[in-house]
Order: sequence, then C-alpha cells, then structure tokens
Amino acid sequence: MRSGQPWAGRGQVVGLLGGSFDPAHEGHVHITEEALRRFGLDRVWWLVSPGNPLKPDAPAALEARMARARAIMDHPAVTVTDLEAQLGTRYTAETLTALRRHAPGQRFVWLMGADNLAQFHRWERWRDILAQVPVGVLARPGQRLAGLTSPAARYMAHARLRGNEMHRLGRTEAPAWAFATIPMLRASSSAIRAAGDWTARR
Repeated sequence: MRSGQPWAGRGQVVGLLGGSFDPAHEGHVHITEEALRRFGLDRVWWLVSPGNPLKPDAPAALEARMARARAIMDHPAVTVTDLEAQLGTRYTAETLTALRRHAPGQRFVWLMGADNLAQFHRWERWRDILAQVPVGVLARPGQRLAGLTSPAARYMAHARLRGNEMHRLGRTEAPAWAFATIPMLRASSSAIRAAGDWTARR
C-alpha cells in the first residue's frame, strides 16, 4: 500500500462510496454530503474504481477520473482514493474484506443509490457484503419503488433502520441498512459523457 492513505482515525465511522466516477459531478457531491448528515458518518471515502464489472464499456483513464473527482469534491471530511487499484480488488465484497483487514479500527458503511439497490442481487457475493458492513441507500423520490421492492431489499427487510434510527447506522452491527429519500440533482455521468463535456477519455 502507498503511504498517505486515510487509515488514521480509529473508531471513526467511514462511508464508502464506490463507482467509476466517469466523470464525477455535483450529484456525487450532493449524495456524499447527505450521507454524512443522515447516517452519522465521520468521513466518506470515494473509491474510484479501475472499472465496473457490470458495465460493458471501459471508463476513462483512472488518473483523469481521480483528478476530476478531487477537483469537484472539496470537503474536509471526504477523501478521494484509488484504493481498489492499490488493493488489486475487482468486486466490492473483496474490497471490503481487504479494507477491514488493513483498517481494523474503522467502522465502514457501504453507500449506494437506490438504482444500485435495485440490481444489488446481481453483484458478486452480495450477501457477503450485507454480512460485512451496514449499507446506506440514498434515493431520489422516483427511485423509491424499484429500490424498496428489489430482491436485496426484501432479503434484508428485517434489518432496516428507520427515522431517527438511521443516524446510528454506522455504529450498528451488520446486517443493517437504511433508506433515505433526498432531493437529488439532475446531473449524471452518462449525460455528461453524451453531451461531450467529458473529454479526458482513455
């Protein structure tokens, strides 16, 4: 592992927001700030992935995506990282196992949008993810139904935290999850790419 990675702060609750960030945009910033506020997180790490196994097209170069993410995410409690590339992990379950080994004093929460929850049952070893860490889901109003009726939501219905309970998500032992509906910005990575605004391609 390279030096300078965010292992300090034993006992902190760290939200993990993974994705290709191709490119990062204000929507990512917005859900990060909402997650910090709603789920009782001390920090959030952006895990800029080398690639998404569920997406057929390769993303832009990792270095370009990291630079864009660091330029757009300016918050003292947020760190932009390429930890998956350093760890050599491909799937989220592998990444979580490695992070918990490297940072045994941290408490991790996996963060995702409701669109990801709707397809979460397609992820590699998705039940292992739920067994390892709590999960915080953030949804725009139109995403509620697909997320809450998904196979993963039904599987872990018994472990859901609601209302004021959501704020203690990071200090609740897995399996535990929370679903927060928030106003969402319309920005999307795919729209930015389609508009030709994201020129730092591979």
